[in-house]
Order: sequence, then structure tokens, then C-alpha cells
Amino acid sequence: MTRILILLGALILAVGLLWPYLSQLGLGRLPGDIVIERGNTTFYFPIMTCILISLVFSLVLWVANR
Repeated sequence: MTRILILLGALILAVGLLWPYLSQLGLGRLPGDIVIERGNTTFYFPIMTCILISLVFSLVLWVANR
């Protein structure tokens, strides 16, 4: 369990450090992501980005378990 938590923390750290470079790929601005702007308020819900990330993680885990 401790190894999983350490790996998860390292993964979150790596994604946080690489976020400026990953944002240039267009993640978070895909067609299907919902953005509602009214006055000073912005509501953002990245549906397609979540689906894409879920598919990639599912594929990686499926390959890792084979």
C-alpha cells in the first residue's frame, strides 16, 4: 500500500511540474468541454478531456495487467 501511495504522489508531482507543457497539447480545450461565462463567473467542465484521460489510463492498466 505504501508503494502505491508513493507512486501516486510522484505521479501527481510529475503532472504538476509538467502542466505548463501539457497544457500546450490542448487538453482542457477539446470540443465537448463545457465552458459557461456569465459576468464575473466562469463554470468549466472538461467532459471530453476526462473521457480521453480515462481511456488512456484504462488502456495503460489493461496493457500492464496482460
